[in-house]
Amino acid sequence: MKIAVVILNWNGKSFLERFLPNVLACSSQEAEVIIADNASTDGSVEWLEAQHPGIRVIQHERNHGFATGYNLALRQIEADYYILLNSDIEVSPDWIMPVIRMMESDPRIAAAQPKLRSWHERHMFEYAGAAGGFIDKYGYPFCRGRIFMSLEEDHGQYNDMIDIFWATGACMFVRAEVYHKLGGLDDDFFAHMEEIDFCWRLKNAGYRVVYCPDSMVYHIGGGTLPKSSSRKTYLNFRNNFSLLYKNLPSDQLFRVFSVRLILDAVAGLRFLIDSGWGDFAAVIKAHLSFYRSLPQLRKKRRAVHPKEVGQIYQRSIVFDHYLKRRSRYSELDNQAYRDPDQDLVK
Repeated sequence: MKIAVVILNWNGKSFLERFLPNVLACSSQEAEVIIADNASTDGSVEWLEAQHPGIRVIQHERNHGFATGYNLALRQIEADYYILLNSDIEVSPDWIMPVIRMMESDPRIAAAQPKLRSWHERHMFEYAGAAGGFIDKYGYPFCRGRIFMSLEEDHGQYNDMIDIFWATGACMFVRAEVYHKLGGLDDDFFAHMEEIDFCWRLKNAGYRVVYCPDSMVYHIGGGTLPKSSSRKTYLNFRNNFSLLYKNLPSDQLFRVFSVRLILDAVAGLRFLIDSGWGDFAAVIKAHLSFYRSLPQLRKKRRAVHPKEVGQIYQRSIVFDHYLKRRSRYSELDNQAYRDPDQDLVK
């Protein structure tokens, strides 16, 4: 069995200096560690050549973003399993094999993630993935351990191995054969929510996505774009609409998009009041970009063959969080998940 840990880097020399030695120390017995570089200009490649001359570096000619950056690199890597790993992550000893053993137990498990804790507050779950990702019926993502900006302390409450809706792109394990079979990440996303789209396509194709609590990593988060960024706002709103259109069953499209138009209008007004014109304009720009891309998205939708899939929360997480003040995953209605196949890991 061949495993490849692939770190996509763009001007992340400081993260490589801090975390790459840890990744190599905890991974080199089980996997090859490879750096895919998105045309960094901060001396990252020169530092790698000087400090780690034995490590394989795949150099891209320009910054292709997260989705295409990984797609181009993984086409050049032969392995049974890929581990997509952010450069700002500290891994733990024996972080690889618990997930691989779990995936080996069922060929339908195509993607998985470990437990993500915050590097800054090591007892807290981390925003990007926490204990596994879900979406509500209107496409809003959340995690076990994180609802919007409310993060939980990890005291073992999510130490069960379960099916999830999406695995975080910060540390995603994926079967190489299935990754290429489904065409990898959507190049048009560039960055943000491409892993949610990919995992939804996995589910539409009959595969499972699973959380493994026996592996844990620590994530800084927000390493490429600042948390407050109109560019990030644009990508999140545009890509979220795109993944909904590509993957929702036909009988849900009108209802979901009708509600989302209202909710996005409210979000845009809130941005305008709280943070000014930048984020407000980003929401409008995102919608216009989505409408322009509809002809191409229709072709992608036909290739996906959308169907009913599990692990979708059949309530509004916006309503539950902001109106009912539910800030913990355990406070949500655990009977409200669409799970037609009952794909819980035993």
